[in-house]
Amino acid sequence: MLLRGELRAGDKINEQALCARFGVSRTPLREALKVLASSGLVVLSPNRGASVARITPQEVDQLFPIMGALEALAGEIACARISDAGIAEIRRMHDEMVRHFREGDPAAYMKLNRAIHDAFFAAAGNAELTQLYQTLLVRIHAVRFTAKKSPERWAEAVRDHEEMMAALERRDGARLAAVLKEHLKHKSGMVHESLGEDAPAAAE
Repeated sequence: MLLRGELRAGDKINEQALCARFGVSRTPLREALKVLASSGLVVLSPNRGASVARITPQEVDQLFPIMGALEALAGEIACARISDAGIAEIRRMHDEMVRHFREGDPAAYMKLNRAIHDAFFAAAGNAELTQLYQTLLVRIHAVRFTAKKSPERWAEAVRDHEEMMAALERRDGARLAAVLKEHLKHKSGMVHESLGEDAPAAAE
């Protein structure tokens, strides 16, 4: 639910609704919430229940460079391993994503954006790397894929993806890695703006 964006940062978690949805009692649900709380994903407040943890500007500065390093590694490995058919499928998703950008459809755009980033990890074929990515993605998903974008930031993201696609089609792993790192820096700046503050110079 966190990865799909059904729950956003700060949302109160309705235990009764979740029990009904998943067919479990409150005891195992609360144990699961404790596990999420220990990972920093959920906040448990006395007499107020559980809510989705908010991400702070400081956490953005700490987490996005790590995500950038993971994505860069995945992209570099993917360039060496991916099949021609795999590249063609990412190209198809990319072209459709750009079409949604031109049509001004952010929801459809972001769905494909997420799929493209996931595809790099799938192509890399490294289960441990993918697990690290998924774990971190849960923490930053709400701001990475749902943060409000200015028209300039959205256009910047599309330019980044055009460069990613060009590097992938050349199977230039070093270039794709560099573009992905820069892309995550741009994302960090966008998230700082969405959180209501100017991005630090290091994230520009």
